[in-house]
Amino acid sequence: MKKTHIVVLVLVAVAVCIIVTMFSDFSTYETFASASKQPGKAFHVIGYLDKSMAMDYDPVKDPNHFTFYAKDKSGGVTKVIFNGEKPRDIEKSEQIVMKGYVEGGAFHCTGIQMKCPSKYKQRDMTVSGNAS
Repeated sequence: MKKTHIVVLVLVAVAVCIIVTMFSDFSTYETFASASKQPGKAFHVIGYLDKSMAMDYDPVKDPNHFTFYAKDKSGGVTKVIFNGEKPRDIEKSEQIVMKGYVEGGAFHCTGIQMKCPSKYKQRDMTVSGNAS
């Protein structure tokens, strides 16, 4: 075998190892229940704000502490602790993607992405009468 062939094989093996390592670090979309089985590991949880439960945010006391309850896609409700400012219009969001980890029975959120109601939703055609 030529030296160049050996070098190419080693480079391919290193590239495969790097790719496998990168993919193992990606967090996945889970429910609160499945995330609680692996405390400390980062996950993305898709859910929505549980408006029947209280939110706790006092910008005078601590502007970087926001606590609320969220319901995931499977219906599980969990306390979410976000160390950051309360997102604007979180009450109006249709869906929340929360990145974080479970610790002590609560989901410690490191990032929140909200999906707000679309202004492009189809409106009731009986109101405008301009059906084309």
